[in-house]
Amino acid sequence: MPTVSVIMAAYNGAALLPETLASLLAQSFTDWELIAVDDCSKDDTVAVLESYGDPRIRVIRAGTNGGPVVARNIAFAEARGRYCAALDQDDICLPERFAKQVAFLDNDPETVLVSSAACFLEDGELSPGTWPRPLTPELIDWLMLVQNPMAWSSVMFRTDAARRLTPFERPEMRYVEDFDFYYRIRQFGRLAQIDEELLHYRIHDGGASNVFNGTMRDHARKLLRERHIEWLGEDSPDFTPLLIEHVMAREPVPDGETLARLFQGIALLRVAFEARARPDRRTAVLIDREISRLWWRLCRAGVRSGRIALHQAVARWPQGVSMQDGSVTDLAVSQVIGGMRAVKRGLRG
Repeated sequence: MPTVSVIMAAYNGAALLPETLASLLAQSFTDWELIAVDDCSKDDTVAVLESYGDPRIRVIRAGTNGGPVVARNIAFAEARGRYCAALDQDDICLPERFAKQVAFLDNDPETVLVSSAACFLEDGELSPGTWPRPLTPELIDWLMLVQNPMAWSSVMFRTDAARRLTPFERPEMRYVEDFDFYYRIRQFGRLAQIDEELLHYRIHDGGASNVFNGTMRDHARKLLRERHIEWLGEDSPDFTPLLIEHVMAREPVPDGETLARLFQGIALLRVAFEARARPDRRTAVLIDREISRLWWRLCRAGVRSGRIALHQAVARWPQGVSMQDGSVTDLAVSQVIGGMRAVKRGLRG
């Protein structure tokens, strides 16, 4: 039995699969199997997978096209390893990924899933990922009330824990199935992260990162709203759509009032998290740091888009939120850029 079962849904991936498979074959930890489920590809995906002749690579041909969630469920049912590693057909593992994640899980029985930091790969160029880092288990718990803090292709988890979930991934949560999975497996142990880039997350036209469509928004809203009701109660204000639109989909906030409403909701979550989770001082500092970073990013984007005036942003600066990574000078420059964009919109109108 292999130590690690790698789960992959494959569909029309022949062009990028060779790089992904090469990154698997380059792993310093060699006791793994790949279970790739081809979801009725119309290109040479199966031929690429079978061309390696490596007994560790197992290819299953789905009878009908059911989408990536169904394909991953088929792959997981065949997993034999005590750990499962997620990997999409277009992402690239660094050579030490499996070795470091296996060692982490072996040494920490209370952790049920461990991810890693990741960077973006686009047109052959690397750039920093936008996922928060560094992440502690407690900070992950907080962030999952606000956004998806981890890249799916970076996670490794305990197979026996995931087998307690029925199904492994829920088809009704398509496009946010990874986020949903993190919530569901959390009941069996901690979620952690290795603060080292062990994954190159590919950005391209056909990638999931470019498919933030209506279905994804609806499912993300349902998922987060359920969590917020658990923490705040049925009568709590529904600011979930604002989180989906401006935090997860990264659309600029349209006005100062919306910005204020969004952070009033985050403040309610912060109070509830403090009361229930009782974070230690270090975790509280990390949470406040992430709230500050989020405020800065949304404020800057809103001003730069020309939809929020600088004085409106400053007037609604939440109490207790520091500047962190930003500066008033940068906001002033953003105001100039935003003014130009607002003028252009007016001319087009």
